[in-house]
Amino acid sequence: MEVAVELHSFSKTFGMAGDRIGFAVGNRKLIEGIVKVKSQIDSGLPRYIQYAAIHALESYKNGQPPEEVKRNVAVYRDRVKFLAKKLKDIGLECEAPKATYYVWAHCGGDSMEFAKKLLEAGVAVTPGIGFGKGGEGFVRFSATKPIEEIKKACEKLEKVIR
Repeated sequence: MEVAVELHSFSKTFGMAGDRIGFAVGNRKLIEGIVKVKSQIDSGLPRYIQYAAIHALESYKNGQPPEEVKRNVAVYRDRVKFLAKKLKDIGLECEAPKATYYVWAHCGGDSMEFAKKLLEAGVAVTPGIGFGKGGEGFVRFSATKPIEEIKKACEKLEKVIR
C-alpha cells in the first residue's frame, strides 16, 4: 500500500470490455496523482456505464463474487482447459492459464506469418509480436466462444498444422 497502485478493469469479470471502465487502488498520494492527470485527459465515462460498474461492485457480498461471475469463471475455465488440450493434441506447446481466457501457444516461428496462415483457414489468432519482441514465436488464442466453435476452429487449425 505504501508504494504501489493496482489497476483493475470491469472488462472480463463483468463482460464490460467495450465500456472501458476500470479503477485503481493503492497508495493515496499516488491515486491523487492519477486523479489529477485523468481529470485533464477526458471528462469521464457516460453515467450509465459508471452506474453499471457501481452495481457490479455492489453485487459482491462478504467479499464473494455474485453467482453470475462464479458461473462465468467456470465456463471460461472449462473452455480454456478444452482449448489448451486440443492445441496440445494438435502439437502446439501451450499451458492452460489460471486467470484469463487467453491461451498462448508456441508457433515455432514468425507469429505474423503463422497468424496469416490460420486466418486464411478461417481461424483468427493474435500474433505474439504485437505484444513486443518477447511475444515473437507465440500466438494468442481466445476462449470466448462456445466449446463447439472452439472445436471447429481446432479442426481447421489441425488441417493447417498437419
